[in-house]
Order: sequence, then C-alpha cells, then structure tokens
Amino acid sequence: MSHGADSTKSILFALVANFLIAIAKFIAAYITKSGSMLAEAIHSVVDTSNQVLLLIGLNRSKMPPSDEHPLGHGKTIYFWSFIVALILFSLGGVYAIYEGLHKIQNPQPINSPLIAIGVLVFAIIAESVSLWGCIREINKVRVNRSFTKWFRESRQSELLVVFGEDIAAISGLVFALIAIIMTMVTGDPVYDAIGTLVIGILLVIIAIFLGREVKDLLIGQGVEPHIRKDMLETLNSNSKIENVFNFLSLQMGNDVMVAIKAKMTESDSSTNSATKMIDDINECETEFKQKYPQVKWLFFEPDNKD
Repeated sequence: MSHGADSTKSILFALVANFLIAIAKFIAAYITKSGSMLAEAIHSVVDTSNQVLLLIGLNRSKMPPSDEHPLGHGKTIYFWSFIVALILFSLGGVYAIYEGLHKIQNPQPINSPLIAIGVLVFAIIAESVSLWGCIREINKVRVNRSFTKWFRESRQSELLVVFGEDIAAISGLVFALIAIIMTMVTGDPVYDAIGTLVIGILLVIIAIFLGREVKDLLIGQGVEPHIRKDMLETLNSNSKIENVFNFLSLQMGNDVMVAIKAKMTESDSSTNSATKMIDDINECETEFKQKYPQVKWLFFEPDNKD
C-alpha cells in the first residue's frame, strides 16, 4: 500500500459532514415534501452508516495474525468496503430510483422550496469540505497520476469508497438543487421526481464502479504498479543478487506479502558457500524491509534457474 495517506482522517471528515447534512435534509424533506430532498436525506444516512462500517473495518484489519489467520486480518477492510458498495447500491441507489418513479406517477407539489435550496447549498459546502479532505490525503500517494489512474490502481479500498461517496454526494446535491429550482420556476413537480430518479441512477453507477474495484482486491491484487516496478529495480540493483527469476506480491490491507525467487551472486570467499548465501539473503531481506516497511512477510527462495 502507498503509505502517507491517512484514511481514518478522510473517513472522519466524511462522517461528521454526512451526519450534519442528514439531519438538515430530513428536516427540509419533511417541510417541503420534496422527493429529491428525501432521496438525498436517505443518501446521507447511508453514507454516514458506511463511514461507521469503514472505521470498524479499519479497526478489525489491525488485528494480529493467528493460527487461523497466519497472514493477519488486513483484507478485512476489503470485505467491509465491498459491503459499503452494496449498501450504496441497494439502500441509496435503488431506493432513490423507486422514489423517483413513484413521484413521476404521483407528483406532489413542493412546499417552501427556498428552505430546500438553502439546505442543499449548505450540504454542497459541507460535502466539498469532506471531498477536499479526501483529495488532500489522495494527493499524498497519487504520485503524479491522474485521479482516474489512481482510482484504478489504488489498493486503499477505504479511500476509494470515501472518494466515490463524496463525488456521488456532490453530484447528487447539484442534481437535486437543479430539480427543485426547475420545480419552483415552472410549478411542475415532475422535475423534482426526475431529479430523484437521476440521483438514484448516479448512486447505482458509482456503487458498481466501487464494487468492481474492491472485488479485485478481495480476489487478491499485488502492490500498485509503480511500487512493484520500484521493488524490482531495488532487487536488480542489489550486488548480492545476480538475477531475479520471479517476483510476487499480495496486498493485505496495510500490509504486503512478497515472494522472491532469485539467483544469488557467487562469491570467491573461502567462507562456507551455504552459510554465505544465507547471510546474503538475510541481509537482502533486511534492506528490502527497511526500504519498504509495509512488507510484513518476505519469502526468499534462492535458485539457479527459473
């Protein structure tokens, strides 16, 4: 994992913002009878619950290895991130689509639209602060990559989820604001229903993208490509290693497992060759772990052929 990004800080930013926003939205939805506002209120509750689940996942992923889980519990965060994506899809997206279709068939006028507009503007500001906090952490590990490339390559599922939720939240708020303004200007509540439907579709799309990325992590992915490249360069530049035959890595939440098969450099020393090889391997492992502290398990196999 790319170290430097504080996922917990990003989650807490989003948790506080969504909790306050959810309260404001429910009050506004009750007063205005707006379907878009109700969909957004449900969305904020889902997001708040999701951030709690992510915090639980992060905490449990730090549990030490055991006989039943010899490689630790790091991948626990991937499970909870996948659950979050499912919740975003089902409770957030599907509910909003249902509510939108229901409102299209049975449109209802909006009361006090200015209250709804005021709450939505407040929510956009709060969500923007949350997104700013998330992007600030992402930039610590993005390494000059575009956000799209970072999203595809990142191994921090919890940061992916918070980023996706914040993008969905701001986009949904903008759609809800447009829908309510159009309803207020035209007097036609169908615009509010359409806004609700669009919010639901948006949540489903983002949940699918998040689910796909987290699924790959659950199945098992190596370290990020630029880290893998750097690790191989480090090994190949080591004078004690003549040739790296095979290199495998597996991301385990915050921790990484690495397996190396390599030919060691032969020595003319009179020292026992087996003892010398063992000492060289131990030294290589120590240097490698010092440079990459996220590597918790390192398996080194010396060989003379692939």
